[in-house]
Amino acid sequence: MARLLMKLHSKILPSCHIRVYSQLREWCTSPSQAAGEVRVRFAPSPTGHLHLGGLRTALYNFLFARSKNGKFILRIEDTDQTRVVPQATQMLETMLLWAKISPDESPTVGGPLGPYLQSQRLHIYHKYIGKLLENGSAYRCFCTNMRLNWLRNDATRRNETPKYDNKCRSLSFTKIQELQRQGVPYCIRLKLEKITEPFQDLIYGPFLYDVADHEGDPVIIKSDGYPTYHFANVIDDHLMGITHVLRGVEWQMSTPKHLLLYKAFGWTAPLFGHLPLILNKDGSKLSKRQGDLHIEYYQAQGYFPEAVLNFVTDIGGGFENREHSELLSVEELARKFDVSRLNKNSCRLDKCKLEQYNRLALTKCIKSPTELPLLITQLQNLVQNAFGKRLLSSAVQARVFSTDYLKTVLIMNEGRITHLQDLLKPEFTYVWIVPDHLPLDQLPAITHSHAEVLETVLEVLIATSDNFTKEHIVEAIKCVGKQYGLKIHVIMKLIRMTVSGLKEGPPVGEMLFMLGKDTTVERIKHALYILQN
Repeated sequence: MARLLMKLHSKILPSCHIRVYSQLREWCTSPSQAAGEVRVRFAPSPTGHLHLGGLRTALYNFLFARSKNGKFILRIEDTDQTRVVPQATQMLETMLLWAKISPDESPTVGGPLGPYLQSQRLHIYHKYIGKLLENGSAYRCFCTNMRLNWLRNDATRRNETPKYDNKCRSLSFTKIQELQRQGVPYCIRLKLEKITEPFQDLIYGPFLYDVADHEGDPVIIKSDGYPTYHFANVIDDHLMGITHVLRGVEWQMSTPKHLLLYKAFGWTAPLFGHLPLILNKDGSKLSKRQGDLHIEYYQAQGYFPEAVLNFVTDIGGGFENREHSELLSVEELARKFDVSRLNKNSCRLDKCKLEQYNRLALTKCIKSPTELPLLITQLQNLVQNAFGKRLLSSAVQARVFSTDYLKTVLIMNEGRITHLQDLLKPEFTYVWIVPDHLPLDQLPAITHSHAEVLETVLEVLIATSDNFTKEHIVEAIKCVGKQYGLKIHVIMKLIRMTVSGLKEGPPVGEMLFMLGKDTTVERIKHALYILQN
């Protein structure tokens, strides 16, 4: 690839350089840029799962674009092919779609300024590197890996930060030609300049870092012909008309390098804003190895997209007078978003807030005429997978899987559950099947036999009118309690244990109403059979 670059550069005359550059610049300036349209991008590497930090970056870019009636672009930075994970690109788009922040332009959606995979844009980078070599902003570096390793080891030995000593920057034209004729491999480096003026970070304000004082000239084209992140990133952002860049604070120190590249090309740079670190609750750094931070994990565990998005924005800021107990839709988040209100300090994850937002999202779905049917279908599938083989009676199956029953279960347990899957936990088993074990040997001590009291309760409930409401159920049970001189909490505990197998749980009136009259009668008869045999 180095020889290919050498051949390309040696054949292009200076006038041709200017003509090609002008044509490309004219070609890449879209009407939207000319009109001042806001364009932002999320540019991950396809190296694995979408992480919570990556979702945060994508989300804030999406919200900024929507708040400005702009465009949100997904670009995949896959020039380091050794780290690419198969299918990761497709999974990234799938997760963005699940999170309801799908891009306007992407490898899948397409768009006017693609390709949106960097590995398909190598010919573009090769065209643009010639401009920097021609105007003296970049140079060929022939240093071997052995020499570079020696520089690193020597710096380490002297307790200094390793950096390239810019040796090849001073090579003569004759020497460069000689090395090229010999076929010596080379990379291409950018000439760093002293920086004395800060750039205005959209989040942190003025930021000054003289990169030339701390680092050696960086590689922008590797010896294999592939661009480095810094070079490809700047070329793509310019050609895709990116107007604002919101990314993690770990890239803040690299921004001066990128600004020097824009200056070398004579281009106007986008505005940069850097998002603060996300930390664990104990202050430690997040790790991509933490499985509970992958977006696929949240999806599999039954979290709602709105809950995850509100959780991310709750810790990151970006809104005025935000009510932290309020669940906002994606559209509402975009409408209220203000980049100037993003947090500057590191954000700590508090998973309790995520649980809170998921309860709000679940409640919102239960109350929504359009979302509730989808929720019922999901619950049907969950119950079928968990208890299907134990629902031996077709009549029982028909009742348990009926829309009316599932709707009642959801409404009655609103506020008690955080995830739909919570309804499969042991404390909710009674909702679907007769519990395997009824703790009849632990029933509360009473002066009359348990069977006698339960038979009376059964008679009263059977005789109850069709109006089988919580209020009627409670009144009927109270009457039985008075008849046998039992305190209300004692008889309620007796019925709860015989019907559900639980010593503690929801109010008995709610429990029996949810199960329905027929199921309640069946459960009490089942308990009586055990007691009497």
